[in-house]
Amino acid sequence: MRPIVLAIISAPLIMLGASGDARAPSRNTVPAATPAGKPQSCIPIQSIRESLVRSDSVIDFRTNGSRVYRVTLPQGCPGLGFERRFSYATSLSQLCSQDIITVFSQSPPMRGASCGLAPFQPVTLAPPNADPAKSG
Repeated sequence: MRPIVLAIISAPLIMLGASGDARAPSRNTVPAATPAGKPQSCIPIQSIRESLVRSDSVIDFRTNGSRVYRVTLPQGCPGLGFERRFSYATSLSQLCSQDIITVFSQSPPMRGASCGLAPFQPVTLAPPNADPAKSG
């Protein structure tokens, strides 16, 4: 059986505020998350709508139904937080915690580090405006 090779490209979310604060949020800001169930070993590939690379060690996967699974890599994956894109290869119809991802470098186009995934933790993300430092 030939492996299924998929590339997932994650683009950073750019949020513009009307507050007049000229400071941009850090590119590697990891939003707060609350566990929402038991970690899963695998998630079906066809249910993945998007992946959001948060840092060298955190990826959030949005699935059909707007469920979010957070993967916290056991070790940071060099370049992942900067490049924000990766690929994986699997012969299954699922992406699993024992699978390997490979960072894609955009300039020049080439493969970067390969890193192991971790369990998929269902989470509820904190709303973007829930920053207590901005209240008051």
